[in-house]
Amino acid sequence: MKKINVIIWLCMLVCFFMASGLQGMAQETPATTETKTKKEKAPEILFEKLVHDYGTIPEGDPGECEFVFKNTGKEPLVLSNAYSSCGCTVPSWPKDPIMPGKSSSIKVKYNTARAGGINKTVTVISNAEENPKVELRIIGTVKAKEVSVPEKPQNEMQTTPAK
Repeated sequence: MKKINVIIWLCMLVCFFMASGLQGMAQETPATTETKTKKEKAPEILFEKLVHDYGTIPEGDPGECEFVFKNTGKEPLVLSNAYSSCGCTVPSWPKDPIMPGKSSSIKVKYNTARAGGINKTVTVISNAEENPKVELRIIGTVKAKEVSVPEKPQNEMQTTPAK
């Protein structure tokens, strides 16, 4: 008799926990659907390229490049900031919203006054749902200008060793 009572109580507890678990899942479903709908409507940013390779460029040449992107979402895309890892790299970005399906670009100017390697990062912050922070890179090498040294003028009176 005691065994039957224990089994009945255990069955009741199991049924209670299962029912409360199913009820909690039913309450979460609308929120999950709402989040999914929100993501489907959110703005998204898609760049044509994430890295620009200057190759080898001469010192003093304009170090300008452009990163083209598209809003592949269904809401306007707003870029709130774009900043570089160094003061020698200056990004400029559109301040107006980019409408769904439209493209725009971020222009990056690198100061080529110094010879050496280029490996800089530009970070773009937007209201995109999936990737609100995108890192763009510029790489390459700045080749030093060849400095021409003027030749010494030949002295007309060259001395010859004494005999």
